[in-house]
Amino acid sequence: MTLELFPRESPSAKKGAPLADRMRPRSLEEFVGQSHLLGDGKILRIALAQGEIPSLIFWGPPGTGKTSLAMLIAGHVRAAFIPFSAVTSGIKEIKEVIAEAERRLRGGGQRTVLFVDEIHRFNKAQQDAFLPHVERGTITLIGATTENPSFEVIAPLLSRTKVLVLQPLSEAEVVLILSRALADPERGLGRAGLQAAPDVLEAIGRWANGDARSALNLLELSGRLAAAASEPGVLTLATVQEGAQHKSLLYDKAGEEHYNLISALHKSLRGSDPDAALYWLARMLASGEDPLYLARRLVRFASEDIGNADPRALSLALAAKEAYHFLGSPEGELALAQCVVYLATAPKSNAVYVAFNEAKADVASAPAEPVPLHIRNAPTSLMAELGYAQGYQYAHDHPGAHVAQDYLPERLRERMYYRPTDRGLEAEIRKRLTAWRRKA
Repeated sequence: MTLELFPRESPSAKKGAPLADRMRPRSLEEFVGQSHLLGDGKILRIALAQGEIPSLIFWGPPGTGKTSLAMLIAGHVRAAFIPFSAVTSGIKEIKEVIAEAERRLRGGGQRTVLFVDEIHRFNKAQQDAFLPHVERGTITLIGATTENPSFEVIAPLLSRTKVLVLQPLSEAEVVLILSRALADPERGLGRAGLQAAPDVLEAIGRWANGDARSALNLLELSGRLAAAASEPGVLTLATVQEGAQHKSLLYDKAGEEHYNLISALHKSLRGSDPDAALYWLARMLASGEDPLYLARRLVRFASEDIGNADPRALSLALAAKEAYHFLGSPEGELALAQCVVYLATAPKSNAVYVAFNEAKADVASAPAEPVPLHIRNAPTSLMAELGYAQGYQYAHDHPGAHVAQDYLPERLRERMYYRPTDRGLEAEIRKRLTAWRRKA
């Protein structure tokens, strides 16, 4: 079955529009990528064949086709396509769009696809405004977001929509889109006669990092640079590098990708993989993450996951933080890299972390027990008469500066929070504690 977009005026047809907009696919056959949704037997292909499109949330990184796919869906089901920006619109505009959708439905039975770009930017009240109209079928809502809908879209709206995850395009898919743009004389750069070797298009594909819009923008800019080059009309790697300046990396310091990457760094350190840890550190730095945020996470890791297995890890992490603070970027980043390698290769122990959490749990749940009298100070005669400090044994008066006596409140006397591992320095601590505990 051919899934065509029925003719209508498109923003892509506007003269002077950017190449990425002009090259939007005109049919689902032209659409590149997302085969897990549009391939034979897949969810969107089946829904389109049946002509019944539920309200949807497209979740995926930039340049993966969220807007284009929404436009194509609306055209296929002969619905009015109303683009709506969460950045510039509010509840007043929502009411106007809904009123028009109701008139359209009553007048000729035409459905309305309301496409809300960056739906995660709508607040709860604005998202609530969609609920009754999605429920009644007045509109088919298609929201697009680069953020995790679980955190950014209200639960009632999530329950009335189907979340579809769009994947970054592969390098081969991006190259296909670029090749079409180079050859298309009507919408693309075909009339300019621009030539590019396969390795040049592959370089743009790598730079774009799965983002077709970024790739087309770079192709268009590189084409302009090539026109002024010594060999006009030939796109070279040098021209592309000049146009690119730096690689495009998906990142949002407040968004999910931030947490994904810091989780990857932390787990690589915990898993004692210095190569992976260095890669994730470099990724975050290249994406514009605050190096001092990374330094703070390394300090936390040194205590949480290494602890007394290698106490030097905490000192090194603090030193790396100070080194970066003193040197700044890029020189100070090497201190962070040195710290990452040390932490990844250090012996691991979370015994202190576990012990402290257990102690905090007892503090939170158990009564506030009085301090045992024998370990209280007795600075006054009255306190001495009341038994303060009575029976206390001074550790330095005993062999090995250790004496078996109780220090915990009576109800917690049998508690054992700290259980050192047999790794690194904790192996020695474990041996010492075991001997002391036998005496107790």
